[in-house]
Amino acid sequence: MRCAVSIALPLAVLASPLAAQDHDAHDPHKGHDPATKPIDTKPKGECVGDWDSCTDAEGNKFIIVPETQRKPEATPPVLPPVPMPMEHKGMVHGPSAPAASPPERALEGPERAADAIWGADAMAPSREAVRRENGAMTTGMVMVERFEARLGEGQDAWLWDVEAWQGSDIDKLWLKSEGEGELGSPVEDAEVQALWSHAITPFFDLQAGARLDIEPETRSHLVLGVQGLAPYMWHVDGAVFLSDRGDLTARLKGEYDQKITQRLILQPRAELEFSAQDVPERALGSGLTKAELGLRLRYEIKREFAPYVGVEYEAKAGRTASLARAAGEDPDAMKLLVGIRAWF
Repeated sequence: MRCAVSIALPLAVLASPLAAQDHDAHDPHKGHDPATKPIDTKPKGECVGDWDSCTDAEGNKFIIVPETQRKPEATPPVLPPVPMPMEHKGMVHGPSAPAASPPERALEGPERAADAIWGADAMAPSREAVRRENGAMTTGMVMVERFEARLGEGQDAWLWDVEAWQGSDIDKLWLKSEGEGELGSPVEDAEVQALWSHAITPFFDLQAGARLDIEPETRSHLVLGVQGLAPYMWHVDGAVFLSDRGDLTARLKGEYDQKITQRLILQPRAELEFSAQDVPERALGSGLTKAELGLRLRYEIKREFAPYVGVEYEAKAGRTASLARAAGEDPDAMKLLVGIRAWF
């Protein structure tokens, strides 16, 4: 038995790998057996795939430390932080740093630097094309704003309110017409306006022209007004009228489109009329003469075609209401509305 042990012991020592004997002899972490050990030279073994897939001859994982990151004393490695996913463009997480102002050099140089390369004559047609395609092109539209039946106590009536325009973003020719009458009876009120419109701000146009009343009697007016988009997306149209008989009147309209869905739209609307003096032949008194407050709900079957239903309260005011009562008329009424809004 002693003879067998004495022979097997030297053979076992000789069978141990030389690298393993050297590693155990000089390993400063002997006894701790860390899961992953950094070394400064690549041991015998293989490294497949990522850095954490390297193994030595005994199957132990190791890390190859770059020479620029080696330290005098071997220490357990610090794993790099897990990279965070990149943010999508436009996503903001918390306050961001203010945008840097452009460098001064970006504001130097001539106003039209391309002229120095291509020449002013060659650049002039390009600048004209940009101007024409960004505001100077001619377009037009016909809008049937209201074409409706008005059903209520005492009188059932119908009404139209149509406008059309042709021109550029700066200058347009506008045509407007509106009127009403009782169902089954001739038209009671009808007017036509022809206006030249010029942009005075990005959201408002100044309009001037003429208005012709066809019913109840022929009368012409000079017109001066503004039309545009007020704060909170209210569409506003206001005008002052001076008749050929010296009567000064005014009208102010406002409406707002509240989208309930992409096709279902609720529109509150208000219209006020004023007169600077009494106009007996029109049964108008000075001051506020009439107010209309309405609510319409329309459904856009197509963007260009939308039937609607609604309600509207119409009331004459002040001296005009007194004149209506003296003539045996009711100065105010609630109406149910059924109509169509369309444009092309």
